[in-house]
Amino acid sequence: MFQHVIVKTPCKAMVNGITDHPELGTPDYEKALAQHAAYIEALKQCGVDVTVLPPDEAYPDSCFVEDPAIVTKYCAIVTNPGAATRKGETAAIEPVLEKFYPREKIFHITDPGTLEGGDVMMCGDTFYVGRSARTNEAGIQQLSEILGQFGCKVVEVPLTEVLHLKTGVVYLENNNMLTAGEFCDKPAFAGYNKVTIPAEEAYAANCIWVNGTVLVPEGYPTVLKAVQELGYKTIVCDTSEYRKIDGGLSCLSLRF
Repeated sequence: MFQHVIVKTPCKAMVNGITDHPELGTPDYEKALAQHAAYIEALKQCGVDVTVLPPDEAYPDSCFVEDPAIVTKYCAIVTNPGAATRKGETAAIEPVLEKFYPREKIFHITDPGTLEGGDVMMCGDTFYVGRSARTNEAGIQQLSEILGQFGCKVVEVPLTEVLHLKTGVVYLENNNMLTAGEFCDKPAFAGYNKVTIPAEEAYAANCIWVNGTVLVPEGYPTVLKAVQELGYKTIVCDTSEYRKIDGGLSCLSLRF
């Protein structure tokens, strides 16, 4: 069960965030703020305390607070983002982590390793890590060495089609997993109860489980029904403005 969540208010510069989908248009900042506020309220309904960090205009993508850190029940890890424009985000997140973890339980991914939290999916004590354009072999090896100290296993998952691992696969606890696109047939996930997401709703594979409730993106009825049929309570959240800059539900928070 999660007790804490960290989020970061989007900055005005988010409209210039990194995107692979310019055809979706530029985010509307006021709508993005409203969606973020609703997201925070949804999280609070799941019984967690939410720490809200101030916006940082120097980093357009910094509302995606999942990427500069990994938080576990054992330790926290400050990552080394693969996107050059995001590397500075780690300096702001480390002092926040120190409020929740002792210094000796905060680790770092360092050059030549790169790693972003969006590529890391925790399934109990097994951590699946996407080898992507943002996360490299050296970063994965460092993560494996860190988590190995606590008896955890790291499994590398090569990506070919999407930005981050959790773009197309999410673990909902209770051995249930949502998969889309290239992740539907990955051997690494063979032991899970996989629910395949149709291509037209692939974006909604990025749901998040929070203490028995699953937050689902708004506008994806097939995914919503599938999650409800698994027995979960659901809360629908509109993330349409964040989709325009390659973000989703998991990207917007650290949950631990």
